Amino acid sequence: QVQLVESGGGLVQPGGSLRLSCRAFGFASDLYAIGWFRQAPGQQREGVSCIGSSDGDTDYADSVKGRFTISRDNTKHTVYLQMNALKPEDTAIYYCATDTITTGCTGAYPVGYWGQGTQVTVSS
Repeated sequence: QVQLVESGGGLVQPGGSLRLSCRAFGFASDLYAIGWFRQAPGQQREGVSCIGSSDGDTDYADSVKGRFTISRDNTKHTVYLQMNALKPEDTAIYYCATDTITTGCTGAYPVGYWGQGTQVTVSS
């Protein structure tokens, strides 16, 4: 069945970097868009970034543009989120998601199947 597994979270100082991974199982992940979301304590889950099945099809929330980069390695069935210049407000649980229907990122980010999340804490 469809399964997404995130990894790579941790504690980092402001200005530091982390790379999150989202490994896909049980479906042809290269054919579908995959999104990254985050949820901070007491706040709603928000979309952070999305990558589609076509080269160059990516999207970013305004709050992370220029600092985060999404990419995918289809040979490893994995989507990455490189996070640089991290700020305390980036602290959240980060989730990846897909719906095995949406192929691009021009509309709403795909949701339906979620990973378990990985905690990112930015603090000195």
